[in-house]
Amino acid sequence: MRRFLRSAMIVFSWFVVPYSRYTNIKVIRRKLPPIRSHLLEIPAVDLAKLIRNRKIKSEEVVEAYIERCRQVNPLINAIVQDRFEEALEEAREIDNVIAMGINSVESMEEHTPLLGIPVTVKESIAVKGMTNQAGRVFKTPQIAKADAPVVEQIKRCGGIILLVSNTPELCLLWETYNNVTGQTKNPYDLKRTPGGSSGGEAALLASGASLLGLTSDIGGSSRLPAMFSGIWGHKPTPYAVSFRGHHPTSDFPKWGDFFTIAPMTRYAKDLPLLLKCMSDPTGPKLTLDKEISANGIRFFFMDNDGPSGMMRPLSRDLHAAINRVASDFNAKRVNIRKMKWSLDISLSAMLTMKNIETIYHKTEEGEQPKTVCKETVKYFFGCSDSILPSVIFGHLQNFMKIIPNSRHKHLASIIEALKTEFKELLGTDGVFLYPTFPNTAHQHYQIYHKLLEPMYMAIFNTLGLPVTNCMIGLDRRNLPMGIQVVANPGQDHLCLAVAREMERRYGGWVRPPSEDSHSHAQSSSKR
Repeated sequence: MRRFLRSAMIVFSWFVVPYSRYTNIKVIRRKLPPIRSHLLEIPAVDLAKLIRNRKIKSEEVVEAYIERCRQVNPLINAIVQDRFEEALEEAREIDNVIAMGINSVESMEEHTPLLGIPVTVKESIAVKGMTNQAGRVFKTPQIAKADAPVVEQIKRCGGIILLVSNTPELCLLWETYNNVTGQTKNPYDLKRTPGGSSGGEAALLASGASLLGLTSDIGGSSRLPAMFSGIWGHKPTPYAVSFRGHHPTSDFPKWGDFFTIAPMTRYAKDLPLLLKCMSDPTGPKLTLDKEISANGIRFFFMDNDGPSGMMRPLSRDLHAAINRVASDFNAKRVNIRKMKWSLDISLSAMLTMKNIETIYHKTEEGEQPKTVCKETVKYFFGCSDSILPSVIFGHLQNFMKIIPNSRHKHLASIIEALKTEFKELLGTDGVFLYPTFPNTAHQHYQIYHKLLEPMYMAIFNTLGLPVTNCMIGLDRRNLPMGIQVVANPGQDHLCLAVAREMERRYGGWVRPPSEDSHSHAQSSSKR
């Protein structure tokens, strides 16, 4: 089976790479407009303080982000629907309330810590009155009738929802395109993907068009886009954030063990603030206010998956960067042998979950349910409304049904053994450094011959561990590199403390190439 999958990826590459290069001929190699407003480069924790203290107005901030969205979206194609006018009106109301002095600065900081800050949301998360169809083609637009609980919490904390952003159909791909909004592009190189499924959010954040983003994660959907786009994405401890109000969803009892709504930010120092505002009051309590120094944390690391022989080795730049980080933090190299089963146990756990929303389960009123075989034929004749991952997901589920239960039980026992091993290794003061993906952002569609590599991330959904993608610099192509920081359940604060220290050491987010910098480089070379 393993040899078959690895061979299949090689065969796929014979078709995928030429197709990717062909489609990229149509993509114009342009740079983004330069960031000119200083308001766009202030972290949320600092921006909120300035708004509370009447140093700047929320309306000014929202206007700056709206302008930036309008500048970059024609290039990156990340916005599905905006609510710019409503956001400006909400900002003016907030400014008026602050000017009246009804609440003290201390009260606003405690009860509305996001007051006046714009927030963007992945379109698969329900925002009342906004489209909420996760990239699926419907004859009648699907509009959210109510906010997801996490969106309600952001609004209660004073956040202003600016827009909903692009996602692959039903969040079923580590790249962001669908047949409704089209393809989202990476701000660092428009010929490359920002990853998926939260690629719309990542592209906006990296472009300076967003500051805080609500995303989701079931197999790296927040972390891969964060890595490819040079920002910060955190998968929280299971159930710490409500997963309700998201498409796709499932009524499978353990759905929340694997899936979560997740924070994504441009600055690491903003992750604790956003996660605190997102946290479910009825879920596990996270000690996000706990002050902790990286010096008090034990570090462990691996720079491969066992090795299993299934996944590609790291690129030369990533291998050097991850080992440099390990050295900088005095991390101890470990060999967790069961990590080589990442692919097997993750696929077994996730694809055997029942009642997951797919194109075969939920249809519009009056529409006949789709069948796997018919939809596959329609797709290959160019007649399907869906993208390939949505079509083949049904085949994967059917394939899992023919695997003997004894095999699934054996893999489940490996999951429990791995959970125990991490629990004993990390305790309450340890983190594990691990690759996010073996290469930096690749060209569009090339994920199709790298479908095994996301198991570097999916394994931590399977194990139910909190994990943060951290930006650790640029490679030789000036593309962002990332590393995962993993902790035991409930120890999210350790991941976030390490993220802040990595931001301090390695600089964090870097402006994507802009027209100004490109022109300056050209003029310098002429001189």
